[in-house]
Amino acid sequence: MSKLNRKLIFHILGLLLMFNGFAMLISAFVSYLTNDGFLSEMTIVSSFAIFFGWLLMTVSKKNERKINKRDAYFVVVFGWLTMVFSGMLPYLVTESISSFSNVFFETMSGYTTTGSTIINDIDVLPKSIIFWRSMTHWLGGMGIIVLAIAILPLLGIGGMQLFSAEAPGLTGDKIHPRISDTAKRLWLIYVGLTILETILLKLAGMSLFDAINNSMSNIASGGFSSKNESIGFWNDNPLVQYIIIFFMFLAGTNFVLIYFGLTGKFKKIFQDTEFKWYVSFICAFVFISTLILFFKVNLTSTEFYHPEVLGKFESSFRHSLFQVVALVTTTGFVTGDFISWTPFLTMLFFGIMFLGGSSGSTSGGVKVLRHLILIKNGFLEFKRSLHPNAIFPLRHNNHVVEKPIIIHVLAFFILYLILFIIGAGVLSALGLDFVSAIGGAASSLGNVGPALGTLGPISNFDSLPEIGKYWCAFLMLVGRLELFTVLIFFTPYFWKN
Repeated sequence: MSKLNRKLIFHILGLLLMFNGFAMLISAFVSYLTNDGFLSEMTIVSSFAIFFGWLLMTVSKKNERKINKRDAYFVVVFGWLTMVFSGMLPYLVTESISSFSNVFFETMSGYTTTGSTIINDIDVLPKSIIFWRSMTHWLGGMGIIVLAIAILPLLGIGGMQLFSAEAPGLTGDKIHPRISDTAKRLWLIYVGLTILETILLKLAGMSLFDAINNSMSNIASGGFSSKNESIGFWNDNPLVQYIIIFFMFLAGTNFVLIYFGLTGKFKKIFQDTEFKWYVSFICAFVFISTLILFFKVNLTSTEFYHPEVLGKFESSFRHSLFQVVALVTTTGFVTGDFISWTPFLTMLFFGIMFLGGSSGSTSGGVKVLRHLILIKNGFLEFKRSLHPNAIFPLRHNNHVVEKPIIIHVLAFFILYLILFIIGAGVLSALGLDFVSAIGGAASSLGNVGPALGTLGPISNFDSLPEIGKYWCAFLMLVGRLELFTVLIFFTPYFWKN
């Protein structure tokens, strides 16, 4: 095992800390514009992060500009922790969140784009803090590490190992052969979609502040909203919700396919097997939930619904479409208490929490591609049982999937299931009922946001005991970095020189 390049690791962590500091500076500017009374506090914490990031980069300037696989794991995991701990500062100095465990939970939920919250009244928060919550989503959505590797070549550092550790997906598609150029193009798309959604939401009737915040959360597949009722606040404005649905769908799509679409290569999109199944899953779930909502649920009995706007069927379709897309893409937005619709829909939505969006998207969860590989391999096992001497290669997009990738997918599913069971077990041991425990574990590990039971869409995670908040935060980090990147630190082999 190669020696750990500590100076290079500290150098990159300093760079990430500076990124966080400049993001806080933007929040300080929001404080100035809104006159919320916390300009000095936000300016101080941003200056603190920028200064110590610069100091860390300066003292580690003389390093070997070469990053290996083990260095990359350190950078990704400790990079996220650096972002989280420094990202806690705005909450702490403004005293907008009561305890350290609550601040840690909220910040981890932000950067991992989970969207679970412990805040009971968002409306009373300072505008700069509401903006900062959305900013943590936005930075974590594409991955602050990917942003870093976009400029690492300027420092003479290659980023391929870093990229594979931050985004350990299965797709081999690249926009550009140089990994730094890929990261830059992905971020340009990311920024462009955020700006476009902000403009459309503003034109649809949102205030500019709400449009910016909800767009940053949405493109990141996050879920922090600027309102207590989440997107249910705009239930009397179907256009706003349809715009959010469209961008939720895009955020859950492989960003490489979005690039192909922007460059006119539509054939690549429609030939992509994962995308076709991604759309098919959404259509099937929406069809089922719309029928159940229309025939079984009286939407007029719920507080935030206004079905008279365009009729009961349209309202049933819109809320079904919204909630299915939100859960598939692991975006934590809600338009109402979906666990009260029917027991069947509650079970259906719980199952959707394990689906996830496309690989190469900002969504969390297992991802559609892994499900496809697992299902295809299962069917091939039936053929192999009947014809043990025959060779049946597993194909995806007309390419043979190599055996190591299949083994990786199987290992991922096993680890995911074990972590879910352990996660639910820990929460139940802390006093949560069965439904709340399995919902909280599935939501945290899949970076979904709303859960079930006492942690459902009209509640939050504030009722969790202190240890439970740290535990769910750990599950969020493991899920966001797709298990192996974090769990490898618990293996003896990783620490052997």
